[in-house]
Amino acid sequence: MAAVQRSGISQRWFLVPLRLLIGFGFAAHGYAKLMRGPDNFASALSALHVPAPHIMAWITTLVELLGGAAIFIGAFVALVSIPLAVTLLTAMLTVHLRYGFSSIKLLSVTAAGAKFGPPGYELDLLYIAGLFALAVAGATPLSVDAYRGGGRR
Repeated sequence: MAAVQRSGISQRWFLVPLRLLIGFGFAAHGYAKLMRGPDNFASALSALHVPAPHIMAWITTLVELLGGAAIFIGAFVALVSIPLAVTLLTAMLTVHLRYGFSSIKLLSVTAAGAKFGPPGYELDLLYIAGLFALAVAGATPLSVDAYRGGGRR
């Protein structure tokens, strides 16, 4: 069986799906917050005793939406990864940590479908690991960073 070449440029292609999925995931979460209205998210932040909840709701929404879009197109990935990771760490420590590791908690299955409990911090860690991998690896194919010559080669 022939071994897959995993050096040089060919190895960078393995990171493209990761970049696209992480970028889309963040942008989708930011878009959902924007469509529901940042005031709704501010209410949740207020319940968690986050200072300046309205300002933080807007900041979080924009970081997720614009940061996710930047990751998706591969623009300034190492720089954009920092506020995205901070957002994840904040969510993990203030919300998800108390629910344990697993992101899927099946509570019951009814005629209406499956009922799930609150998610743990598993996905937060996966996103952080993905951001770290992308930031350390440098520019990936089909990215703005590769086009502008940014990132490690």
